[in-house]
Amino acid sequence: MTQPTGARVLVVDDEPGILRAVQTNLGRHDFRVETATTGREALEEYNRLRPDLVLLDLGLSDIDGLEVLKAIRERANTPVVVLSAHETERDKIVALDLGADDYLTKPFGINELLARVRVALRHAARPTAGTDPIVRFGELELDMERRRVTVDGTDVHLTPTEWDLLKLFAANPDKVLTDRMITDNVWGSSFPAQAHSLHVYVARLRKKLESGAQEAGARRRILTEPGVGYRLVTD
Repeated sequence: MTQPTGARVLVVDDEPGILRAVQTNLGRHDFRVETATTGREALEEYNRLRPDLVLLDLGLSDIDGLEVLKAIRERANTPVVVLSAHETERDKIVALDLGADDYLTKPFGINELLARVRVALRHAARPTAGTDPIVRFGELELDMERRRVTVDGTDVHLTPTEWDLLKLFAANPDKVLTDRMITDNVWGSSFPAQAHSLHVYVARLRKKLESGAQEAGARRRILTEPGVGYRLVTD
């Protein structure tokens, strides 16, 4: 039997059904899958394997999943996709603030799981957006040195705050940014996390970017993650 040769994924979950399903389906797509059912086992396997990506359930029986995430972040920037139940909305937001790259709400579809895994791996493999003077996401182009934004070749005039917002999104493509993460980076930690101003600024930025698109039905680049925050979509 041919051994998988793709990225190594550590799946951490204490539900046997989910563990089997994820392991089987990732394996079919050539991922090398290792599993753990407790937080302690997860950290032992992480230190042993140094996986390319971790799928982490927050509701573990021994160590809280958030503590596992903190321990991983102290070691490396390995992509972590959180597996979250509906009732753990607050923990999901805290996990993203602690450095999780994405989340999936249970129950989730295998196709969505595969897509999120691939996006997280792509994001980890490429240099951070902003290191190059020109950053492109489809029809959207940012000139970091000149602070210039164009959509389909048309200049889009942004206020300083709108530019700071877009620059933050561009530095974290395809990654969920919580309201707290955005406000801390753009306005500072003293800015109220749930202030209506953030939503107003994002709405204005989104409108300007979409009005610059020439194609009918051009896709929305900045997506709202209900109850969590926002994501700049590159695909």
